[in-house]
Amino acid sequence: MFERMEVHLNNPELQAQIDRWVTETGRKPDELIEDAVAAYFAELAQRQQILNRRYDDLKSGRVQPIDGEEAYKRLMAKTDAQRHRPE
Repeated sequence: MFERMEVHLNNPELQAQIDRWVTETGRKPDELIEDAVAAYFAELAQRQQILNRRYDDLKSGRVQPIDGEEAYKRLMAKTDAQRHRPE
C-alpha cells in the first residue's frame, strides 16, 4: 500500500491559505493537499502533451516558426484592433 508522507510548509502565507480552506470547506488538510498535488500533476502532464504536439508540428513542417519580432508585431496589431473595435 502507500506510505503516508508528511508535508512541512516553510511559507506562512501558504499555510494560512490552507488553514482558511480547511475552515471554509470543512475538509481535512491532507485531502486538500492531495487534491492540489493531483491537479498540479494533471496540468503539468497536459502542458507537456501540448508542448510535445507543437514540437512535432514544427519538426514535421506542419507549422512554420516566426521570429520574436514578427510575433510581437502581430500581437500588438491584434491588441490594437481589439482596443479600437466598436462596441
